[in-house]
Amino acid sequence: MAELPIIDLSSPDRFSTANSIRQACIDHGFFYLVNHGVDEELVKKVFKQSSSFFSLPIEAKMKLARENHRGYTPLYAEKLDPNLNTKGDSKQSFYIGPLADDLNQWPLEEDLPSWRSTMETYYQKVLSAGTKLLSLIAMSLKLEEDFFEKVGALTEPYAFIRLLHYPGDLDSSSEEIYGASAHSDYGMITLLMTDGVPGLQICREKSERPQVWEDVPSMTGAFVVNIGDMMERWTNCLFRSTLHRVLPPIQERYSVAFFLDPSKDCIVGCLESCCSEACPPRFPPIKSSEYLEERLRLTYGL
Repeated sequence: MAELPIIDLSSPDRFSTANSIRQACIDHGFFYLVNHGVDEELVKKVFKQSSSFFSLPIEAKMKLARENHRGYTPLYAEKLDPNLNTKGDSKQSFYIGPLADDLNQWPLEEDLPSWRSTMETYYQKVLSAGTKLLSLIAMSLKLEEDFFEKVGALTEPYAFIRLLHYPGDLDSSSEEIYGASAHSDYGMITLLMTDGVPGLQICREKSERPQVWEDVPSMTGAFVVNIGDMMERWTNCLFRSTLHRVLPPIQERYSVAFFLDPSKDCIVGCLESCCSEACPPRFPPIKSSEYLEERLRLTYGL
C-alpha cells in the first residue's frame, strides 16, 4: 500500500506547502490534494452524468466517437503499454477539451439534460484548482510563483477532462488485460477523482526488475495528483513521472481525470534551477504541442 503525502491547497503557509510538494514529487510523483475548492456535490453530479453517458447503447455513444481528441473511445481502443500482446485496455472513456475552441462533442440536451453544463462547470473549477497548484509547484522549484504564466504555459492551457468507465471483470481468462496498462502521463500534472473502487497502482522505480507495484487507496473528496512526463522534462528528472496502472476491477469503476498541460506553443526546456555542470540538461527544448501529438500518435496508432 502506497502511503502518499497529503497536500492542503488552502494552507496559509505557502512556503511549507511548496516544500511538501517538492518532497512528494521527488519521492513519489504522486500525492493527495485536499481543500481544493471543488464542491463535493459537483463531483457527485459529474459521476452521475458520467454513468448516464456510459449506460447509453454503443450506437448512441459511437455517434460521438473521438475526433480532434474529443469524444468517445470504446473498450479496447487504447493500449497504454505497447509491450503487452493484448487487444487493448478494458475501459471506455470520453474526452472534453478546452472549452473555447468549439471542438468538443456534446450529447444532446434532450438525451442527457444538464450534462454539458455540469462538465463545463467541473472543467472550470478543476482548472482553477490546478492553476493554484502550479503556482505552488513553481515555488517548490525555487521559481517565482507566476513562472508558468510567464512562460506561456497557462495562456491557453491544453486541459482535458477524461471520463473513465471500467466495466468490471470482462475477461477473467486473460491475466494481461488491464483496466489501464502501465504508463506515465504525458503532460504537466493530472488531477484524478475516483469513485472509491480500488484498482490504481503505482511503481516508483520503473527500471527495477521485478517491478514493485503499490496500491493507491482512494481518499474521500481528495484528488490524486501525479506529475507527467512534460514536468519531468522541465525539472530534468528531479520530479518523477511515475509509472502507474489500473488493475481490472472486480466491480465496475468510474474515475475522472483532468490533464492540465501547457499551451500548444509553450516551449518546455530544462529549468535553470534543475541543472548544473554536474547535472546537465537531459532533454532538448521542445514545443508542447509537438511532444503531446507524438505521444498520442503512438498511443492510438495514428
